[in-house]
Amino acid sequence: MFVLAIFIVLTLTFYIFYKVRQVRSNRPMEKKWLSAKASIALGFFIALFGINQLFIYQMTITYVISAIFIVIGLGSCWAGWKMYRHVLPFAIREAEELDGK
Repeated sequence: MFVLAIFIVLTLTFYIFYKVRQVRSNRPMEKKWLSAKASIALGFFIALFGINQLFIYQMTITYVISAIFIVIGLGSCWAGWKMYRHVLPFAIREAEELDGK
């Protein structure tokens, strides 16, 4: 599954990108906003990794561990999405206030 491997690398790259931007940011709401985006990317990475393992190994233990990875990854995506939606208006307001001064 070459396409799946590309998506895995892409999501890991997005996770690293957002974490670096989060560390470099000075604005508290922007940090939370970037943390939410990083959480979504990490969740997709973990879920895709679990799906990838289903194609590589065909054993019972692999199914159990892959299911755990998929559930944890999707849970992280869901929590990151909820945090993203919650923090976005505050991050926009913070950017407008600080850029306006």
